[in-house]
Amino acid sequence: MNKVHYNPKLKKLARKLRRDMTFSEVLLWNQLKQGKIQDCDFHRQKPIDNYIVDFFCPKLYLIIEIDGESHKFKVENDCSRQKKLESLGFNFLRFKDIDVKHNMVDVLDGIKNWIKERELNDTPPG
Repeated sequence: MNKVHYNPKLKKLARKLRRDMTFSEVLLWNQLKQGKIQDCDFHRQKPIDNYIVDFFCPKLYLIIEIDGESHKFKVENDCSRQKKLESLGFNFLRFKDIDVKHNMVDVLDGIKNWIKERELNDTPPG
C-alpha cells in the first residue's frame, strides 16, 4: 500500500471540521467509529494530500464522502479531487446526504458489500 500523503497545514482546519460535522456526517460517524463495520478502523475529517476527506479507512485505503446540497455546485471540483486521490491509490465510495439521513441501512450495506467484495478479490488462490 502507498503512504498516506499528509499535509500538516490542514491539521487545524480538519480539527475544526471534526467539531462542526454536518448532521449526516455525525450519523455515519456513529456507525463507522470503533470498528463497528467489519472491524475496520475509520478516521473522520482526515487530511490527505491537499484535501480533507469525510472518512478514511487506512486498512482499505478507502475514502467515504457524503455529498450534500453544497456539492451540487462543486461537481467539477469533486471529480478532479477524486481523480487526484484515486491516482494516489485511494478507493472512493460516495453517498448522498439524504440517503445517510433517511436510508442508513442501504448506506451501511453498500459499505459492507464493498468491503466484502474487496476481501474476496484480495484473497490469494488456495
